[in-house]
Amino acid sequence: MILYVYGIFKQVNNLDDLDDKGLLISEIIFASAFIVIVILRYSYMRRFKTFLGAQVPVHIVHYYFARSIHKAMYACFILLPLTGLMIAGLYSQGYTVNATPDEEQTVMDVVLDLHGLVAETSYLLILIHIAAAIYSRIKGEGVWSSMVPILKEDKPTSNKFIIKISKVEENIYDKVGTFFSSRKK
Repeated sequence: MILYVYGIFKQVNNLDDLDDKGLLISEIIFASAFIVIVILRYSYMRRFKTFLGAQVPVHIVHYYFARSIHKAMYACFILLPLTGLMIAGLYSQGYTVNATPDEEQTVMDVVLDLHGLVAETSYLLILIHIAAAIYSRIKGEGVWSSMVPILKEDKPTSNKFIIKISKVEENIYDKVGTFFSSRKK
């Protein structure tokens, strides 16, 4: 998390800044280290269930949805520095952004667009992840306690409003599960 936030705040906003060889090398080192750390973390974390610590049964649809979000976040966390390395490599080889309205996109433009799309997607996935963690904490499922060292959950909530929302959520999962299981037949 700290490396991701650092990467966002130290990002290169102008490609011409990469003319500074010291900055270019530091960007390459940072991106390479980030990729290695993300791959190591994914390799370690994939051994554990998505809802490790859950004190209540987790619907199979909820499980697959959460797992998909996690995998998409890891994909973004690998693609961000990877596309950054591609940008650095292309720039160091003389490729620049020079597409005009009457000219096709250059390879640099395509990689820059992909890098931007991955960054924006990662922001969205992180927001979804945070919102889901907070919602899980409110429900008192126990998942929060396995992720965050503060505000531990004692037991599932007894709040009638949250219980009602949880039932609606379970009904949606049931309908989605039924839809996908009926498509397999």
